[in-house]
Amino acid sequence: MNTDKKEITSAVTHLGGAIFGVIALSLLLNAAIKADSLIALISFLIFGLSMIFLYSTSCIYHFIDSSKKKAKLIMRKLDHIMIFVLISGTYTPVCLLVLDKDVGYKLLTLVWSIALIGAFIKIFWINAPRWISAGLYLGMGWLSIFVFMPLVKSLAAGGIFWLLSGGLLYTVGGVIYGLKKPNIDKLWFGFHELFHIFVLAGTFCHFIMMYFHVA
Repeated sequence: MNTDKKEITSAVTHLGGAIFGVIALSLLLNAAIKADSLIALISFLIFGLSMIFLYSTSCIYHFIDSSKKKAKLIMRKLDHIMIFVLISGTYTPVCLLVLDKDVGYKLLTLVWSIALIGAFIKIFWINAPRWISAGLYLGMGWLSIFVFMPLVKSLAAGGIFWLLSGGLLYTVGGVIYGLKKPNIDKLWFGFHELFHIFVLAGTFCHFIMMYFHVA
């Protein structure tokens, strides 16, 4: 187990995210079953699992002691890859349940294709400059701006609010990650831990959108 205080904070915050992911997945699957919709069931399963995978992987990565270099490297790669998975997983219900088929399927194909490219980069170039990673994450996330008008027509105002709120929180988190600041507490809470909080908040907003406005 890692004894670095910041790593412990990072692990605990995303352990909370993994637990939240399980609860969120249960609620969304229950809503899909009640709606008797197979496509909703599949969409929410992908979204829910992407939450669980990201937060579980991140938690494990931060708990592993830095002396275990091989395990740490493997989990670091998975941790970064899962960010692409969560972004794509979040797009999936929106593309399949909110947007019309033509636009939705094209956007979904594009997003998952970028995720595969991003995963490839992380596997073979994990030490790429932070701005490349942050740029890919934010670029993927804000692709939705190109289908904003169709979203406005298909999604209630409340859904748009939570969608944009989540996107803005993720964006602030991405900027913090890229800049490596601010560092609030030298021992327990640095820029990375703050990044985790913004990611959690973004995920929560998108869950609210899914549960109350998409399901």
